[in-house]
Amino acid sequence: MTSTISSGGEIQDLSQDINMLKKMGFSKKENALVPQGGELPKASNQLSVAPTPYPRAISFFLLFLLFLKVEKWRNVPLSKMTTKVPLALLLKSRPLMKEFIRLGTQFVGYRDYTKKLEGDLAESNKRADALAVKLKQSEENRQKAEKDAAAIEDLRKRLHKAETSLSDNITQQSAREAEILSRLESQCRRFVRRTHQEYEVDGPVGDELLDALTLVEIHGDEARDGLENAEAGLLKLFPYFFPKKETPSTFVELAKTFNGPEDLGLKLRQEGLKIGVECTIALTAKSQQDVDWAKVGNIGEMETKKWQSLIRAAKPSAIPILSFLGVKPAPAPSASKPEVK
Repeated sequence: MTSTISSGGEIQDLSQDINMLKKMGFSKKENALVPQGGELPKASNQLSVAPTPYPRAISFFLLFLLFLKVEKWRNVPLSKMTTKVPLALLLKSRPLMKEFIRLGTQFVGYRDYTKKLEGDLAESNKRADALAVKLKQSEENRQKAEKDAAAIEDLRKRLHKAETSLSDNITQQSAREAEILSRLESQCRRFVRRTHQEYEVDGPVGDELLDALTLVEIHGDEARDGLENAEAGLLKLFPYFFPKKETPSTFVELAKTFNGPEDLGLKLRQEGLKIGVECTIALTAKSQQDVDWAKVGNIGEMETKKWQSLIRAAKPSAIPILSFLGVKPAPAPSASKPEVK
């Protein structure tokens, strides 16, 4: 069954649209869409899609235009058609349009879904970027935490070493203080044995080391005073005991001169007796009296009491002589026996 179309312009428009479909990638498997002579072949819905460089939006826009052309041609009554068209093509034009409508509807749905997917992808990218930033920060924090942990471990080791060293120092300090305390107490005992003076700390502070040091300071003050007095006394005595020697410059040398093996007291006494005897003989000779000095010197059998009695009897007569010699007589009588070396 065939019908005619009123004008050939619509057939030409349809052919142009079909050629546009070819350009868009739609082609027929068997025969060409529009043969020579204007006759349309049997309609077939076996269409294949080939790759096309056109964007999807332009492709579906062209499909929509083709749909309008076909709809316009489809609504033309059969009585007004002047060109013979296969009835199968007319009957199958509506399913083809339905397919176009379905494709257009899918495109709209896919476009919305694509937009949604693009939005989700952008959101996922943002979240991925944020997670990457957080991951970088976490890595930096991890590295910093590792460095801090290493520093803390090193600090802990150094602290333990310092504690050990401090404990050793405290032990050494305690032993050192105990040794110092023992030495100070020993010095105090030695001072007590030398000076026969024992002291106690007035108001102790409760520290054994400081209290012992205070006692040593007290004994040291006493020793300094004693040394000053001893030096002054020895300097006065030195010219009498050592008239031909030069006075030492230090107290130690001065003390050593008096602490020799020789009995300086006995020596000085003997020198005094010698001078006294010589003075007595000289005064007797001046008086021009005859004296048997050999008999006077024979005193080996004289008793001590007899000697003391003679000394007491001679004392009044000795005062003028001593005054002449420049010697001040002693207030108490002497009862000593003459020393003979």
